[in-house]
Amino acid sequence: MSADEWEIIRLSLKVGAVAVMACLPIAFALAWALARGRFPGKLLLDALIHLPLVLPPVVTGWLLLLAFGPAGPAGAWLERALGITFMFRWTGAALAAAVMALPLMVRAMRLSIEAVDRRLEAAAMTLGASRWRVFRTITVPLALPGVIAGTVLGFARSLGEFGATITFVSNIPGETQTLPLAIYSALQIPGGESAVARLAIVSVVLSVAALVISEMLARRMGRGAHVL
Repeated sequence: MSADEWEIIRLSLKVGAVAVMACLPIAFALAWALARGRFPGKLLLDALIHLPLVLPPVVTGWLLLLAFGPAGPAGAWLERALGITFMFRWTGAALAAAVMALPLMVRAMRLSIEAVDRRLEAAAMTLGASRWRVFRTITVPLALPGVIAGTVLGFARSLGEFGATITFVSNIPGETQTLPLAIYSALQIPGGESAVARLAIVSVVLSVAALVISEMLARRMGRGAHVL
């Protein structure tokens, strides 16, 4: 492995970790709303959350460009008010990865929240527990395997994100070139097969390791429950 390839791996891990950590509270809140909420437009919200799963990733990247580009409403406001820019930055790659990972995270968490036996929550409240205490001591621990599953699936999805990233923030070595983009670049170079093989093996190892670790953690925390 060359120094450049180690830098690609480091950047990919950073992008994936930031994307998942930034997405986690949003994903859990959306999953809770879909699992427990009753409000007008719930079906539409569900469709919008899962839209990145069915849209071509290039279209998702183009929409991000329209919204968060220098001339986009969100991008212009963030740059003017907070000095934050996503264009041609690793933060833009993290944003694209977060958007693509969100549906998987929400789906896993929603299923886990829906599987919590609400009779246990009701019993705890009849014994005098507040809603917050019930949420903290019963709902969250029982839903934790799904939260772990969603987080790991989101991280694995972030590591494999390609189309939205290259459309939104381009393919810049050392800044936005994650593992999939580096593999794509190596495929365009004569004699790049060895680099492709090395990076592809790293991608497989990281993805498998993430899934195995999540299963081990979920079994320990969920007393034998499976997350996948």
